Amino acid sequence: MFTISFAGDVHFMDRVGVRLAHDPATVFGQAAAVLRRADLTMVNLETAITTGGDAQAKLFTFRAPPIALTALRDAGIDVATMANNHGADYGEAGLRDTLKAIKDEHFPVIGIGANATQAFAPYRTTLNGVKVAIFAADQVEDETTLRLFSAGPDKAGVANAFNPRLISAVRNAKASGYVVIVYLHWGIEYTTCPSSNQTSLASELAKAGASAIIGTHPHVLQGAGWRRDGAYVAYSLGNYLWWMSFGNNQDDNGVLTLTFDRSKVTKESFAAAHLDNRGVPLPATGAEKQRIDAEWNADRQCAHLSATPTP
Repeated sequence: MFTISFAGDVHFMDRVGVRLAHDPATVFGQAAAVLRRADLTMVNLETAITTGGDAQAKLFTFRAPPIALTALRDAGIDVATMANNHGADYGEAGLRDTLKAIKDEHFPVIGIGANATQAFAPYRTTLNGVKVAIFAADQVEDETTLRLFSAGPDKAGVANAFNPRLISAVRNAKASGYVVIVYLHWGIEYTTCPSSNQTSLASELAKAGASAIIGTHPHVLQGAGWRRDGAYVAYSLGNYLWWMSFGNNQDDNGVLTLTFDRSKVTKESFAAAHLDNRGVPLPATGAEKQRIDAEWNADRQCAHLSATPTP
């Protein structure tokens, strides 16, 4: 058996950027203790890693210096995905800087690369004797993935979830004896129920052999639990380390820890958290924890997922 923890969207702008500049080792504050508990921990890193480049023509552009990768490691995070709609926010030059920073810092980042082969390559590891492969891809229909920065045979960019290569890669990894996990950027912002694109892709991935499918992008929590075929899905884990607070459910998040018995997810544990005025996902207690836990359980209903493993 082994455990993997997942948290949602992370970047280092504004108030969180101030914390990063002050001390990378303490950016995550009290959240780090929760992140360090599992055998492996993963987040979505929603930013370009550059101090240069050209901001793209979009409403929000995010970037951070390479020391951001050190901050992830210091917090107990083992791997990140950058298959999202902000990984190439600073254009081709920013993308080159990002790939260089990943290489120089020796921090595992998936879902982005100098070409499609690299972008679709999984993070491979062995946990308590079990081979694990984690893939990442972006399904957000914006200029990053659908127009400018979808990784191709000789083109740098992010792994495009609309590319059939994702399903083939999952199927091949499963056939090679890996427990397969897929971390996706997908869905409709500010909605607590998954879209048809999300549920359709989750079905395809489960059929191809994925044991767990994790998601972010909607900026709120969405339903999580077991499908009838036994695969586990968490459609959205919300904003985790974030530059703004909103005074609503966008500030609710948490760390999802899954227990695997070989290829099956046998247990879930959700450690509720809430963004404080520093941008830190402060572990929730008391009435706040009860409220977020109730939200977590209620969101499961429209996702048609079970709170317990299927027989």
